[in-house]
Amino acid sequence: MDGSMVDATRSDITLTVAKKADQPFVKGRRKFFRYRDLGVQAATGGKLRAQVMEAVTGMTEPTGWHTHQCEAQFIYILKGWVELEFEDGTRTRSEAGDAVLIPGGMKHNEIATSDDVEILELSIPGDMATQPCDPPVVSD
Repeated sequence: MDGSMVDATRSDITLTVAKKADQPFVKGRRKFFRYRDLGVQAATGGKLRAQVMEAVTGMTEPTGWHTHQCEAQFIYILKGWVELEFEDGTRTRSEAGDAVLIPGGMKHNEIATSDDVEILELSIPGDMATQPCDPPVVSD
């Protein structure tokens, strides 16, 4: 098989081999990223989504506070860095090789990225809505 994408079915999950050159960019949440679908959502019947987010340019302003309607969002930094802040007061700069697991519904804000950031993002389930929200209340 030349295999730009190879499928074999076992239970309700389909084996999918995604070749970078054959994976399309898809519409995403942020205009400063382009998103490459890895075929996982289709292969798992929507149970899991995997995509690579690549910077078109570095962020010019924070995304604003938001939540995701999902069980969890996982990001693994492949290249560059991203700065995030969370409702519990955690603020972090994650660099290549770092990972962050964000529980569904947790308020967070992307503050900045490098111009070359590349992130592997997974979500459970595959459909993950984004909802803007008010910043968390900071207690003294």
